[in-house]
Amino acid sequence: MKQKFRVSSLLISIVFAELVGALSALLSGNSISGYQGLNQPPLSPPGWVFPVMWGILYALMGTAAYLIYQSDAEKQEKKKALAFYGAQLFVNFLWSIVFFRFQAYWLSVAVIVLLDILLVITMVKFARIRKSAMYFLIPYLAWVLFATYLDIGVAILN
Repeated sequence: MKQKFRVSSLLISIVFAELVGALSALLSGNSISGYQGLNQPPLSPPGWVFPVMWGILYALMGTAAYLIYQSDAEKQEKKKALAFYGAQLFVNFLWSIVFFRFQAYWLSVAVIVLLDILLVITMVKFARIRKSAMYFLIPYLAWVLFATYLDIGVAILN
C-alpha cells in the first residue's frame, strides 16, 4: 500500500532537522569569525558558505527521514533506520560545539569520524527501505567528508 504524501509531516521533519542545526550553531558561539581566524588547510571555503550549505543539507536530511517514516517498510526496520538517523543527527549537533565552542580540534576529529561512520550506516539502512531517501543524503555525505578533511587540517595547523 502506498503512503499518502503529507506536506505537514514533511515540513515537520525538515523543520526538526533545521532546528537541530540552528541550536547547535547557537550553542557553538560566533563560529564564522572564529573559524576565519584559524590556520586553514587548502581548499577551505569562505565562512559564509557553511551556513548556506548546512541550511540546504538539513532540509535534505529532513526530507530523507520523511521518506523513511512514510515508507511501507516494516515498523521495526523503519525504527532502526530512524534510530541511526537520530544518532548521526545528534553527533552532527555535538560536532560544531566541540569544534567551535570548546576549540578541541582533535576531539572534533574523533566526533566527525564517528559522524562519517554513522552517516554511512544510516545511508545503508535508508537504501534498504527506500533508495530515494539514501540519494537525498549523498550531498550530506560529500560535505561531511570534506568537513572531515578540513577538521583534520585545522587540528594539524592549529
